[in-house]
Amino acid sequence: MTASNDGIRLELHHAALTDMNGSRPKKLVRALVYQAEDMPMEAESCANEGDFQRTLSTSHPTDQLVELWRKQLTRWDFAEGRGWATAEPRTDERRSEVYGLLGLGDETRKLLDALIPVSKAAGPVVISDAFVPWYTPQSQQGRPCYWPSYRNLLAAKGWPEHAIAGLDVATDDVVERLADPTRAEAYQSKGLVVGYVQSGKTANFTGVTAKAVDAGYRLVIVLGGTLNLLRAQTQRRLDMELVGRENILRGANEYESDYADDPAWNQGKFVTFGGLPSTFGGFDIVRMTTRDNDYASLLQGIVALEFEKQEPALPLYDPRNLHRSSARLMVVKKNKTVLAKLVKDLNKIKTPLSEIPVLIIDDESDEASVNTSNPTKPDAERTAINEKISELLRMLPRAQYVGYTATPFANVFVDPSDAEDIFPKDFIISLPRPDGYMGARDFHDLDSPAAREDRTFENSNELAHVRDVVVDDEGDDTCLQQAMDMFVLSAAMKLFREDKGGLGDRYFQHHTMLIHESVRTEVHRELLGRATQLWWNSGYLGARGHDRLRKLFESDVAPVSAVRADGHAVPATFEELAPFIGPAVTRIGGDDKPIIVVNGDKDVETGEADFDKRSIWKILIGGQKLARGFTVEGLTVSYFRRRAGNASTLMQMGRWFGFRQGYRDLVRLYLGREEVMGRKEIDLYDAFEAICLDEESFRSELAQYSVTIDGNPQITPAQVPPLVSQHLPWLKPTSPNKMYNARLVELRSPGQWQEPTAYPSKIADLRHNTGAWATVLESLSADSTSYGYNFVDKGVVHRFDAFTGHLRAEEFLDLVTRLRWGAESQFAPHLTYLREIVRAVPAQVEDWVVLAPQHATQGKRVTLGSHGRSFSWFARDRRRGPLFGAISDVKHRGAALRIAGALTESGDAATEGLVAPRRGVVVLYPIVESMHHNDFDDQGRIDPGKLVMAFDFVAPASARSGDGRVLRFTTIDSALEGAAIIDTDSRP
Repeated sequence: MTASNDGIRLELHHAALTDMNGSRPKKLVRALVYQAEDMPMEAESCANEGDFQRTLSTSHPTDQLVELWRKQLTRWDFAEGRGWATAEPRTDERRSEVYGLLGLGDETRKLLDALIPVSKAAGPVVISDAFVPWYTPQSQQGRPCYWPSYRNLLAAKGWPEHAIAGLDVATDDVVERLADPTRAEAYQSKGLVVGYVQSGKTANFTGVTAKAVDAGYRLVIVLGGTLNLLRAQTQRRLDMELVGRENILRGANEYESDYADDPAWNQGKFVTFGGLPSTFGGFDIVRMTTRDNDYASLLQGIVALEFEKQEPALPLYDPRNLHRSSARLMVVKKNKTVLAKLVKDLNKIKTPLSEIPVLIIDDESDEASVNTSNPTKPDAERTAINEKISELLRMLPRAQYVGYTATPFANVFVDPSDAEDIFPKDFIISLPRPDGYMGARDFHDLDSPAAREDRTFENSNELAHVRDVVVDDEGDDTCLQQAMDMFVLSAAMKLFREDKGGLGDRYFQHHTMLIHESVRTEVHRELLGRATQLWWNSGYLGARGHDRLRKLFESDVAPVSAVRADGHAVPATFEELAPFIGPAVTRIGGDDKPIIVVNGDKDVETGEADFDKRSIWKILIGGQKLARGFTVEGLTVSYFRRRAGNASTLMQMGRWFGFRQGYRDLVRLYLGREEVMGRKEIDLYDAFEAICLDEESFRSELAQYSVTIDGNPQITPAQVPPLVSQHLPWLKPTSPNKMYNARLVELRSPGQWQEPTAYPSKIADLRHNTGAWATVLESLSADSTSYGYNFVDKGVVHRFDAFTGHLRAEEFLDLVTRLRWGAESQFAPHLTYLREIVRAVPAQVEDWVVLAPQHATQGKRVTLGSHGRSFSWFARDRRRGPLFGAISDVKHRGAALRIAGALTESGDAATEGLVAPRRGVVVLYPIVESMHHNDFDDQGRIDPGKLVMAFDFVAPASARSGDGRVLRFTTIDSALEGAAIIDTDSRP
């Protein structure tokens, strides 16, 4: 078959794979023969494995046929919970299983593996409403231009194939949920993409933009944050990696480019096509903004926004016009005045706005974009930027809105019933944590199997990377001095590693330290004075400074790098490192300007933090400008004392998150350990750990509920808000005026630890609950038993003592039905599930083991019941309203989960003795809040109205529903599918 018939081969394979999409792989040759029957005669010669082999042997990774197979193979590689697959996803075994089902021979398998290596990275998690599939190779007229170019650029930059394949899948997940740009009926899709802070979200929306313009979107509006710094950074990234030199110059001379002073431009790092794409039968991208200039009114140049129509009688979205028209790209700051200019100009152009397929990318979409006006108030007006975004969506009926953020809580709390707002009604996509990323988890010891006293630099992230900032006296700069010393030492370490090789052709272009104490410019002014004085008094080139650096090297740098350098060079002694200290100090302060202030105050700013134009080895002082979205390149040491009242704001300040290739072991975080929000027991480290837990809980919930049932989603984006958690009482997920809830009816949780937290606070209700549990408490064993679970893979045994009892299934259901709650809606979904498994035929639960954990010491005892028995009590406090934070102790979970059948054998005889089919576990936690710690009498009794009888439970792992569904929701009006319920009485 000749090259002119490649389109028939592509169509044939596409048809065969489309029939398999969403199902198991089937015999390929049989599928090709079947599809060829309805195609031209030439297709018959393609309907065999030999033709496929010959084509693959001469193919390149970006060829359309390979791209088609990459998409489908990767989907099968990534497929979770499919009945046809026995091998784990993203493994060679899974790929081999796919090949076997396709009936492919060894040679074909080798060719496919060479062109399409197995993608073993985690896949995106998708919560989506139903959509009409349209995004196929055939939906793109001719050969795509910008996505293959971007894909090749990433490969040239050294991206591994699995990372590119993962990006391909993740961007497909977005683009296929946008409306078909050529469809006659206008539809607005709205979605949200959730990444990690500084984790490569820009790469995703660059890929989405490339695929969208290739498919026919002709106006792309990127809302690039609220600051000029961030907007310019985003503009440059898109220009360099997507738009390309020819589209930037458009016939002008090289020196006329707005990037003429950019080293990357002169080094040939901007993508190039060899000529304007339109000269090769493609289409151009016309920039409406530049690196230095935001959108400005076009006045007489309004024609720049006009779209070409080859067939004037046909609408722009008709393929005969769409694929011969240039695309327009603008990166616009989220500013009311700027957006107003854009709205005004769009209303002036002759092209009907109803005909233009538009893609709106909203970077940092939880900042400024969300409407914070209470929609329940009459005549409520939208906030300014939200109103302008809503106006764009109203006037552009073919506009698709995709928000990007690492802190999604504000977005998912938007009222879904507000058609003009930006609620992601169509999809929420959670991106996987990328390889090499250093995020919140890497600074904390979450679920560490090592006891605190057994933690070392090797097994503890906190000990390796986090240093306390305890400031008793505002004039005490001891911790700041140590942070600056660490900055100099890590600079010398980087020069040492460059000298010793092992970095390939890489070198450390940037090396930075960030000092962040406040957003106030007057504080920055004072900080600049203090830090400058410290620098010049540090004596880094003399004996005094070297003595300080030696001690820090020997106590901190050397022992951490010895176990965490990941093969990179580490000096054996300080003397081996010492020759690099002088050059490091010179690179930082040789121009007499070791410190850069970035805050917009022209009287204070001491330099330009433009990482694109020059190498920067400096200390940066800043606030809001460096707190969201803006990437501080080469960041190694962070000195952070700023406070925040909600998780979204605090997480975005974590500029130390990101990629730290070649110096991960040198990263240090000097973090405030001081009074926060009037509570001395809470510090910033606790706060970041809490929001890390909030974030991971949100992502894991999304992953669980993303599994479809019979091809239908378990939940839609409108039902996501109840999945958002909060681990600290003072640190809300986002601003209270952004939080709305849907109503969860049932939560099925076989074999999963469940922890109700909405206990009552009224004395009468607490007494009632204590009385309801009295019989159970009195029936528990007289002596405690030691239970344990051996986590073999972690090398740790969790063990505890507990009184033990039993409840029949009906007894436990009757008890929890009678309990009173501070917010009944929180336990109601659990109660529905418990009723279901008790009343099932046959019953899915027969009995419950009751465990009352006891402290190892005799402290914290409470006397309960008429028999005067003594039990351990637990000190816990509410986080907000009736809700407690975490209640259980992690060491109690292993044995309980094993008894309920959720874990394999425990290695503990007492635990194994309780394991039985259809058995659940209840774990009791009598709680005394801090306000009542001194209210015990001499006999250890306390008023039952001051005691919270909390409990956790694990339903039998076998108590699963036939349909596999986990959640059921209701709405305020069953006729309004997906509408939110706004409970103003319980709104935080």
